[in-house]
Amino acid sequence: MYPPPAEVATAILSPTSNPAKGGKPIPRVALGIAIPRATLGKVVIGFYAGGRAMTTRSDTLAFGEYYHVYNRGVDKRILFKDETDHRRFIELLFLCNTTQNLNLRNIHKTYSSVFDFKRGDPIVYIGAYCLMPNHFHILLTPAVEDGIEKFMLKLGTGYAMYFNKRYERTGVLYQGHFRSRHAHTDEYLKYLFAYIHLNPVKLIQTDWKDVGIRDIGAAKKFLNEYQYSSLQDWFGNREESKIISLEKFPEYFGSKREVDKELLEWLSYQQLT
Repeated sequence: MYPPPAEVATAILSPTSNPAKGGKPIPRVALGIAIPRATLGKVVIGFYAGGRAMTTRSDTLAFGEYYHVYNRGVDKRILFKDETDHRRFIELLFLCNTTQNLNLRNIHKTYSSVFDFKRGDPIVYIGAYCLMPNHFHILLTPAVEDGIEKFMLKLGTGYAMYFNKRYERTGVLYQGHFRSRHAHTDEYLKYLFAYIHLNPVKLIQTDWKDVGIRDIGAAKKFLNEYQYSSLQDWFGNREESKIISLEKFPEYFGSKREVDKELLEWLSYQQLT
């Protein structure tokens, strides 16, 4: 990882042996966590309606703050094997971001694109995301109390159920609970936009952070064409643009040219030092 600004506040979110009061904990192998029987809600096409079980943490993701959340496949398992897997997760980024209980099958039957569905008010605001073969990154802020916990539970459950059914597997999919880093300074929040969107460079040059970019032009082209991040949505008009809410984040970049300049500076970091 290229060096972030100093004094990064990190919160590693871990499961607990007693997730909530009341009810006997039972294993949820799709998530790799224990959810008390008393708090289990109705699952509708992989969505957990209750949304409270992910608040089984000693720390709090505070309302009005910004967070970088991420997780990877257990034992570095590939989470996204093909276009269909990527597409399902990206659709869930949009559809899980609501207080409604949704039936994804019905939505697919009714709408030519899930992004045409009127999902209602969001529970988080997303500023950036990126899918990599065995992990993902999301930059977000809660829109309601406990919004991040509720959103990540719905997202994680929905994708794990889809993945396990498609590949006829059982057991834990993720490497524990999602992790979170608090963007506690303006400098670090701005850095996260670049860090998340630069992740795909590793797919064409695994050692770029150690030895520097061999072909900056090729790297920029690859990033701009990468379909599984939000970079194209900042100043584009993809239907996936409905996932992000840039108006809820500081306006660091007023044009695509400024975004490109910021990414180029980070891509050139090794060559400048």
